[in-house]
Amino acid sequence: MPEQSPAIIGVLGIVIGLGLLTFFVVSTTSFIKIAVVLFIVRNALGIQQTPPNIIIYGIALALTVFVMSPVLGEVSAIVLAEERAPATFDRWLALFEEAREPVRQFLIRFTPEAQREFFLLASQRVWPEGTAQPFTDTDFSVLIPGFLVAELQRAFEIGFLLYLPLIVVDLVVTTVLMAMGMSMVTPTIISTPVKLFLFVSISGWTNLIEGLVLTYAT
Repeated sequence: MPEQSPAIIGVLGIVIGLGLLTFFVVSTTSFIKIAVVLFIVRNALGIQQTPPNIIIYGIALALTVFVMSPVLGEVSAIVLAEERAPATFDRWLALFEEAREPVRQFLIRFTPEAQREFFLLASQRVWPEGTAQPFTDTDFSVLIPGFLVAELQRAFEIGFLLYLPLIVVDLVVTTVLMAMGMSMVTPTIISTPVKLFLFVSISGWTNLIEGLVLTYAT
């Protein structure tokens, strides 16, 4: 039994590490906005299972890696620098503090000041007295929730603008069917291929992905 303890600890460490990596990807990158917009567009088109969830997540992850490449490059350069190779816990800690600075700058850039101020003030009201005093609006405890809220807001704004023309197609098809006395025909049977045709004819996926990537342009 004692011989199995290191293996169990190693597996537990891997599981915890993967969980933290997933949290990091979702909460500090462009993944959440891209994924939400793609899911909204899929629902607006009326094709609930096409493309499948795994494809949506794959596209979102690929675009996230593309958008975050400059930040990842800066972090990698700091971590892999030979002269910075840490040999003690203090040097590891210093390296971690330096490596997360590019991520902090990315979050600051895409987190509105109003969101940062809200979570900073909320920390002073919600947390025990004295706990939030050392915090500023550039700390990760403030930046991460502010960034998540801002990304969700932007994702739903984009989704709303994309949903509107597709709803118009549904309304037009429903009106035409009612005028023709075909009330027994389900409108989605007609509107779904029409929306797909319009979406494909304007290179919808290409324009959508290009637009999502360019929202992070400098």
